[in-house]
Amino acid sequence: MNPRQRLASATRFGWPGVSLAVFTAAWGGNEFTPLLVMYREHSHMSTVVVDTLLFTYVLGIVPALLIGGPLSDRFGRRPLMLPSPVIAAIGSALLAAGPHSVALLAVGRVCSGIALGLAMAVGGSWIKELSDRDGAGVTAGARRAALSLTAGFGLGAAVAALLAQWGPWPNQFAYLVNIALAAVALVLLLPTPETRTGARQGRLVDDLKIPSVRKLRFWVLIAPTAPWVFGTCAVAYAVLPALLTPFTGGWEIVFAGICCLVGLTAGFFVQTLGRKVDRPGSPRALAISMVLVATGMVLAAVAVNVLTVPMALLAAAVLGCGYGMTLISGLLEVQRIAGPDDLAGLTAVFYGLTYLGFASPAILAWVNGRFDIGYPAMLLFGAVIALIGLAVVLGGSRGPVAARLGIGRHHEEDVLGAQNPAERVGQSG
Repeated sequence: MNPRQRLASATRFGWPGVSLAVFTAAWGGNEFTPLLVMYREHSHMSTVVVDTLLFTYVLGIVPALLIGGPLSDRFGRRPLMLPSPVIAAIGSALLAAGPHSVALLAVGRVCSGIALGLAMAVGGSWIKELSDRDGAGVTAGARRAALSLTAGFGLGAAVAALLAQWGPWPNQFAYLVNIALAAVALVLLLPTPETRTGARQGRLVDDLKIPSVRKLRFWVLIAPTAPWVFGTCAVAYAVLPALLTPFTGGWEIVFAGICCLVGLTAGFFVQTLGRKVDRPGSPRALAISMVLVATGMVLAAVAVNVLTVPMALLAAAVLGCGYGMTLISGLLEVQRIAGPDDLAGLTAVFYGLTYLGFASPAILAWVNGRFDIGYPAMLLFGAVIALIGLAVVLGGSRGPVAARLGIGRHHEEDVLGAQNPAERVGQSG
């Protein structure tokens, strides 16, 4: 096979198959969220139990992220990514089988989390490497991975809400759709070419160290912004729908799905602009993302104060924009920081930080119950925290700190000059 034929084969069986697998895992991870009302009302589960089930899938995500990413750097992307759609299907099957069983629902959520963790850490790296192999622009891989996740999160929640509210078999049908998607994704993954050739030498335990995570740039630019990726989502599609339930009687499940769809659709489209805003050596994409987060939190505070559906949807849309910009800008920065052998590992750490934000609904509920502060005040405090994160990012772009981090105009010119012509064309487009 000549080089042109090899390139054609890689393009045909390349990133789209991995993208569908990532989409499927994200669908499975978020299809449960708008059904929380259904489990409270029809399965007679307490709010504490349901909220715990919502969080349990993080128990699968974090180990899969932190272990799967580094292992794929050593053994390759295929061996770690192929199980993802299989585990996603198992998770959905358990959720469909146990609408009244806390144990089955908990195990199903953990399986969904494992599938999603592998997709986020391994699938994202595989998409980037396949995109690079196809000659795409330098930001194409991160953009395709982020869009695949966002589309899966949004459509999974929206379709699940519609099927649970008005479709047949409300406790099962949404999960059966995910199982079918997982089967198709597995078939498309099988012929996808490996991008990590040659086993890494050394001890397996050394792979878990992830040298790039020790870089100051990661902790100054990524750590203050990453938790807001899913912190914004949690407010948009968990906090807002729950507080507006009395005003959406009869279609409360669909409203939760609409909040998911509005927020994640906004995030989907804003990511396409993220590539144009982002520049190597500049923190402006991260800074813009934090401005969007702070604005969204203020609007969320207004929404829970006035308790109107239009205001809640507006807040969800702006929070979704914050989600999209923090995700794409964070992924692009991670790909610049990572060394040649720990891209998946550093991506895993990044996603691990993003899921810290998923605990925000539980934290807000506990604080409100303990101190009776009220959600508007707490959400406004969240906006202040986002602005502090913005100050950290901007502070790191000036003076001696910027010099240590490699941020600034001259560094940007050096990075652009080091890229090949094809990369420069892809970036300017």
